[in-house]
Amino acid sequence: MTHKPIQGFVPAVVTPFDERGEIRYEDFSAVLRGMLDIGADGICIAGDNGESWALMPEERRMLVRTACQVTKGRVPLLLGASAPTTRQAIKYAEIAAEEGADAILLMPQTYVLKATRAELVSHFEKVSRAVDIPIVAYNSPRRSGISLSVDDLVALCNAAPIVGLKESTRDLHHLTHVLRRLGDRIAVMTGPAPFILVSAALGAKGFISSGPELLGKAASHLMTIGRAAPEDEYRRLHNALTLLYEALMRLGTWPAALKAALQLIGLPAGLPREPVQPLSSAETQQIAALLRDVGISATVPTLAPC
Repeated sequence: MTHKPIQGFVPAVVTPFDERGEIRYEDFSAVLRGMLDIGADGICIAGDNGESWALMPEERRMLVRTACQVTKGRVPLLLGASAPTTRQAIKYAEIAAEEGADAILLMPQTYVLKATRAELVSHFEKVSRAVDIPIVAYNSPRRSGISLSVDDLVALCNAAPIVGLKESTRDLHHLTHVLRRLGDRIAVMTGPAPFILVSAALGAKGFISSGPELLGKAASHLMTIGRAAPEDEYRRLHNALTLLYEALMRLGTWPAALKAALQLIGLPAGLPREPVQPLSSAETQQIAALLRDVGISATVPTLAPC
């Protein structure tokens, strides 16, 4: 098994839906091209931002197929394969492998909320035995209800072909120990945008995050800036990332705010799928004002007719 290196700026892209909740594949392609145009080093689809919980298996298949047509192998492509059951996760991993994705992004068993280490290892081990595809583990207690310790992560790396980790605990102490124990073994990627510059300085390989794409081409330079830590630019971008992330998490139900922000900068992110509702006009204006405050050009968009 070979794999493309997971590193740098890897946006977790949205899935554009229309008013009927149908995927707008042309807009999805436009969003992907927008990410490549600003220097994405990889693409992650059907993750949290992609509203993975709302996607049917065949929709995931079409998203991977479309993404492969757009990226043409230029950057690694990750498909979210997290699920409550191992059988579901294997199905998503099979789709990823069959359609040409380079790796899967895999959480512990979602919605189960609790797992022994033996159960965690069994989950990852069974997925890896069923499908020959690299795994990027995903540690997000907010999403899965399970917080993977450093020892848990080491055990998973010993049991499955894990090539990377999206670390989203928002705990610098934990991140420090993850980098110390696993930084030379796998690609440690940060999740929360406010941690990008700090994690770069600590030795992370990159980020799979929400919000950096709103900075345009500056997103592709964040790791270099974080490692060099020039004082003024470091602080400006760190503050922008923090403010953007806080607003995206605070307004509406995820990922409604990110979709609104992407629309404001000209990318056809579409609507969220029910039961998630789009932002109100007032909330959208708050996002627009924040974008302007941090130096990002924004105009109020309209959703094109189907």
